[in-house]
Amino acid sequence: MDTPEQADFRTSVRRWVEAELAPHVNAWDEAGSFPRTLYGRASAMGLLQLGYPEALGGTPCALSWRLIATEEIARAGSGGLMAGLFSHNIGLPPVVEHGSAELQRRIVPPVLAGERIAALAITEPGGGSDVARLRTTARREGDDFVLDGEKTFITSGLRADWITVAVRTGGPGAGGISLIAVPGDSPGLTRTGLAKMGWWCSDTAQLHFSGVRVPAACLIGAENAGFRMIMANFNGERLLMSAGAVAFAQACLDEAWAWALQRRTFGQLQAEHQAIRHRLMDMRMQIVASRALLHDVTARFEAAPTDAEVIADLCLLKNHATGTLQACADHAVHILGGMGYMRGTLCERVYREVKVMQIGGGATEIMKELAWRQLAP
Repeated sequence: MDTPEQADFRTSVRRWVEAELAPHVNAWDEAGSFPRTLYGRASAMGLLQLGYPEALGGTPCALSWRLIATEEIARAGSGGLMAGLFSHNIGLPPVVEHGSAELQRRIVPPVLAGERIAALAITEPGGGSDVARLRTTARREGDDFVLDGEKTFITSGLRADWITVAVRTGGPGAGGISLIAVPGDSPGLTRTGLAKMGWWCSDTAQLHFSGVRVPAACLIGAENAGFRMIMANFNGERLLMSAGAVAFAQACLDEAWAWALQRRTFGQLQAEHQAIRHRLMDMRMQIVASRALLHDVTARFEAAPTDAEVIADLCLLKNHATGTLQACADHAVHILGGMGYMRGTLCERVYREVKVMQIGGGATEIMKELAWRQLAP
């Protein structure tokens, strides 16, 4: 239940989404991009700053405020927009939590102001979820690190002004991994755009590092201490992805519900057919269950972010929420029939985006395995 202040915030975000996002998402998707100026407009609304320290230009708040923003922005029905506009939420946390004060001041305030874009680069062409075996290297040369290697499937990879990059600075395994903040204009860094099944309006890139020289001051935290930072960062990413999945499922239900109340088949409104009513109730049942789990895990995660049982349930939450999204997108497309298969409907776009939600941030099987490892005696 929203507090009065949260209710006002929800209303203001909803109005902004209706005016600034919803009328344009179809065109942005077809164009494969959204205007860079949107970052500044989102910052003016106070959306980019949620959850970040005030000293760095942020707005400290409980996670519930970020969930409200996620729920309302999802009403526009574009996961690509959500991923691209808020890529800083996976790129900045390691800098905020482990970077030097100088590095924080250099990177964070311009990103939160919408003047710069931040991204995270973990995945490599030769491996995804197996972070401990990443191959991109950073060798120390005097006061610099020199990076060589490749990253792929990087959200905001083409646009990013700062990229938090996972590199190998030590020996094999998890103990040899570090995080380095790489300026987007670094010589030797080249980027190639990637075409996707969904998330069309977010840029996704493959990055190639060839002798990229970065000052040692760009190291985030201690050398060879990056693996734990990455794992902790994944937890926050998975929570926000779960919130997005539930919110997009609700958006699919809203579109299908409205369609069923105005579309006539066999002389009746669709909603007057039992089969359609039951599909709508199946959608609502799954959404209510996923939302309840989301709020429960969110509260527990905020209170004890390193608790093993909480982390396990967070992993299972991502599976539950994205499973709900998959089912609801499928139901919605089916209820809209031929129109649900046409580009321009919300559920058609979300349907194409389901799979990335079940893969990104840790695939379904990885989530089950991580949950088991947290709970196993």
